[in-house]
Amino acid sequence: MIEAMMIKEKDLDDLEKRGRYVVTVVGCGRMGLPTACLFSDAGFHVICLDTDAYIVSQINKGVCPFAEPGLEDLLKKNLGEGRIKAVTDLKEAIPPSHIIIFTLNVPLDKSKKPDYSSLEEPCRNVGLHLKPGTLVIVESTLSPSVTETLVKTVLESSSGLKAGIEFGLAYSPIRARVGRAIKDMMTYSRVVAGIDRQSLIAAKAILKTITKGELIEVDDIKTAEAVKLFENIYRDVNIALANDLAKFCEKAGIDYMKARKAANTQPYCHLLRPGIVSGHIPKDPYLLITEAENLGVKLNLTSTARRVNEDVLRRACDLVKDALLSCQKPFKRSRIAVIGVSFRPNVKEARGSLVSDLVGLLIKRGAKVVVFDPYYSFKELKNLGYPAERNLAKTIEGADCLLITVGHKRFKHLNLKKISVMMKKPAAVVDLAQIVNPAKAEKEGFIYRGLGRGVWTR
Repeated sequence: MIEAMMIKEKDLDDLEKRGRYVVTVVGCGRMGLPTACLFSDAGFHVICLDTDAYIVSQINKGVCPFAEPGLEDLLKKNLGEGRIKAVTDLKEAIPPSHIIIFTLNVPLDKSKKPDYSSLEEPCRNVGLHLKPGTLVIVESTLSPSVTETLVKTVLESSSGLKAGIEFGLAYSPIRARVGRAIKDMMTYSRVVAGIDRQSLIAAKAILKTITKGELIEVDDIKTAEAVKLFENIYRDVNIALANDLAKFCEKAGIDYMKARKAANTQPYCHLLRPGIVSGHIPKDPYLLITEAENLGVKLNLTSTARRVNEDVLRRACDLVKDALLSCQKPFKRSRIAVIGVSFRPNVKEARGSLVSDLVGLLIKRGAKVVVFDPYYSFKELKNLGYPAERNLAKTIEGADCLLITVGHKRFKHLNLKKISVMMKKPAAVVDLAQIVNPAKAEKEGFIYRGLGRGVWTR
């Protein structure tokens, strides 16, 4: 019997040795499928386990269910070599597996508390089929202590096996961004911890087969969980600082972008761009805030940063309202053309995007909103619930305000002269992504507003 929990580097130093092991990746979403494909490409036999029958069907056809550069080619290659498949049935995935990797997302409930049922139930089901000697690696972003309490406890109770003795348990959070997941997974350093020394050794040996980055050991799993949250909260706090200073600049008549550029010439100053914070970052601070509350600790700065960044949506609406007033137009019944729905520039991923919340807020205040994003078809935007138009020209035609929410590269070359002709004069441009030159916009007759661009709002 192969015991993956006892693996050492020498056991995986060539393709033939890796081919003896079966890896099951639980959750084949944005990070799970790239993880599965990389392990398959490293020589392991990989099973993608997901409850979504459509995703499973697409994977088995060699079709990536979402846009991710290089992923579909990698999937097709390993399907052709017979090293990867996708299933919905745990009985097909868990019993033959030597290594099980959890890449499941933990959502927030309406109270902004983590809903761990999305992790607890799969752990229970996996535990029912877990065999001795298996190594379990958790890669999901979790609150400190969740792996050692919820995951470990549920796996032990449902399997009847003991972690660190009869199966291995390790934690290594994924560090990767949508749009460059494969490159990041292969090159970024990774933090690793284990329930015991042997679980750590085995996890490092396995992860080393798919990354050239440094494998950084930390003392315990709780620390590794905290590291991932600290990284994302660091970014959230720094964006909050940018949004706070941008808010001041809007009232003080200062161009934040110019002030930022000058300030960043100081070696220890690294001011970021202001804007809407989307993706996983808005969620992750609440994982730590909840855990802190359980310990009787109040995270003042972390909580304040969240409030500052969440307030940007209201500020965006206020900028639109101010621009329309300068055009002598009422907010209600004005036609606002919103361009960009992705959660960040130059990727096709709407999950985690707060543009839908912004659109909802604009509509709630009485505006007529139309939406366009070059990465999505008209049908796709409609399916996402947006009041979409078929192309950029139709979106802009007759609009009172152009609202740029995402800084796609394609938007950096907008022809303001042509756009001006198509819009209902006087027209406004509200730029949340800092991609339009304010002077050029005003030269073409637009009323311009932008986050932090106070010099143009006097």
